[in-house]
Amino acid sequence: KVGGKLGRMTLDVGQQVAGTTELARLESDQFITTIENRAARVEELQATLAQAEEDLARSQQLLDRGAGTRVTRDNDRTTVRETRAQLTQAEKDLAGAKEDLTDTVMTMPFDGIISAVEVDSFATVSAGEAVVSVYEATDYEVSFSVSFDVVSRLIVGSQATVRLADDPSIALPAVVSELGERADTVSSFPVVVSLTETVPVIKSGMAVEVAFEFEVPEAGGYLLPVSAAIPEGQIPERRTPEEPAPVPVYVYDPETSTVQRRIVTFAGMRDNQLLVIGGLEPGERVASKGVSYLREGMEVRLLEDRE
Repeated sequence: KVGGKLGRMTLDVGQQVAGTTELARLESDQFITTIENRAARVEELQATLAQAEEDLARSQQLLDRGAGTRVTRDNDRTTVRETRAQLTQAEKDLAGAKEDLTDTVMTMPFDGIISAVEVDSFATVSAGEAVVSVYEATDYEVSFSVSFDVVSRLIVGSQATVRLADDPSIALPAVVSELGERADTVSSFPVVVSLTETVPVIKSGMAVEVAFEFEVPEAGGYLLPVSAAIPEGQIPERRTPEEPAPVPVYVYDPETSTVQRRIVTFAGMRDNQLLVIGGLEPGERVASKGVSYLREGMEVRLLEDRE
């Protein structure tokens, strides 16, 4: 919360640290000097206030006996009020200086692990600057954004599956713990899921894949790579998340050796593939590579099957 010069840093990345353990400390000389100066200012104003109150009492007595003036009494009263206000501000400044001294020591907020040490020993840091990054080894969260269609189907507590990008064979259960009511970018809503199980290989900052399961219309269909969709913009919005949506693809015409644009019915995603429930027949071929370079009626040649 305050800036200054750091002392010696003895932390190591990966080090386990117990809660309330000291992580870093600023040199306190300047903070102690500030406290002493402000304490002296408080004592000075206390003495000034005491003298002003005596002057006010004296001028009031003289006024009561007819030996003084109202102007003198009023001036003494104003002096007392001003000095009292100055003393109040000085006492607040002193309390703030003492709090700043307390903030020169950074402690571990919980039992956890050091993930990064951002500064070197004896470096000068500013207020709010990152010094140490820590994480709790037992609680992991995944933060990401989803479209309106997806967020509208989620509630806090919805089940999810988290797979490690480095090892997809590891699948861990999770639940939605936070849902954003406002998009952080255009039509992109923040979601946070919390893992309910962990494994030792998990590290903070790892890339993961989050999967949700939703019901889709009961109908036969085909799985197509996401790359098969013609990149003409976003998938059209649906009135409800369950309503199928039209998606354009290129279908190969074996008689003319050309690709023809066709609208198929998209009902959802499964294993990172499009679930198409209408618009295709068994045996038809759909272009899935280089789709952005194709055009309606373009002649193409099929790659020979390789053994």
